[in-house]
Amino acid sequence: MKKLAMILLLAMLTVIFTACSSSSGDGKSGGDKKKETITVVWYPNESADDLKDSRAAIDDVIAKATGKKVVDKLTTDYNIAIEALVSGNAQLGLMGGEGYTEAHTKNADVVPLVVNSGASGTLKDALYHSWISVRKADASKYMKDGKPTIDNIVGKKMSFVSPSSTSGFAIPTSRIIAHFSEQDKYKDLKVEDMQQGGKFFSQVLFGQSHQGSAANLLMGKADVAAFMDLLTPNYFELVSGKLNEEASVLKVRNDAGDPFTSLKGKEFTVLSVTPVLNGPIAMNSKSLSKEDQKKIQDALTSDETANNSKVFAPEGSKGIFSKDGKSRFVKVEDSWYDAIRDLH
Repeated sequence: MKKLAMILLLAMLTVIFTACSSSSGDGKSGGDKKKETITVVWYPNESADDLKDSRAAIDDVIAKATGKKVVDKLTTDYNIAIEALVSGNAQLGLMGGEGYTEAHTKNADVVPLVVNSGASGTLKDALYHSWISVRKADASKYMKDGKPTIDNIVGKKMSFVSPSSTSGFAIPTSRIIAHFSEQDKYKDLKVEDMQQGGKFFSQVLFGQSHQGSAANLLMGKADVAAFMDLLTPNYFELVSGKLNEEASVLKVRNDAGDPFTSLKGKEFTVLSVTPVLNGPIAMNSKSLSKEDQKKIQDALTSDETANNSKVFAPEGSKGIFSKDGKSRFVKVEDSWYDAIRDLH
């Protein structure tokens, strides 16, 4: 009996040892495969097909730094991108300030990794701009004393990007509310009133991307639209005035891709311009090892990446990030986005 018990014990140990070896020693189990892959989620704006080379360049920096496979998760809705990062289904994601603060509120493990700087190479001018625009043909209806004004946007069909968009919703609604709340009629105006027709606007549309919101305007679906200036290098060109100055006129480029292929040459006038903090490349710090976090941060903030024309596109080239002076990725803390939180 003792001999039989010993044989059974040895058999059990052999099975256990073999199982452990196959699950953790050969690196081929499902869990280990997941660890060997890093998923980057992209907002609808950056999921556009004509930005695939730009996405691939950023993925390549991450892959070389970690030695791991990098896959993209493309989206058609801001909330999908935010939830992917919150849940850890994606480890990294390029977000706007509003989307980032929303994600961080839902899961404190979501924190910023890097942000693209301004021309100075620092956080000092790490800004882009939110526009409220109208079709050029209608611009005269929105002028006061020869200058553009948002006074007459009440009762119009309005297009925003998404309720989770910083420059396509949070910033423009904040500006609209601040402007109109000085009038007794609108002193109780709230963000919620901006989200549906019949409260302030006759109709409210959401383009689900900055491209979509601009297209809503140029196709005549909306009278007024909010979207960001960062669309300019890829889709628009300046006709008159100066970029990011009110009353400037821009038109759709002849080589613009979807959704502007049938809108080439269409012009719009910018009524208002508001600076916005650049959004971060954020990470879910629980689903990304500390070792990989450091490797990725070091690689993205390196001089090599700053000088990589596939990551920071030179003037005249299409890309998610444009090269402007000493622009590069720099480290950023969560507290830097308190200015976005203060909007609420």
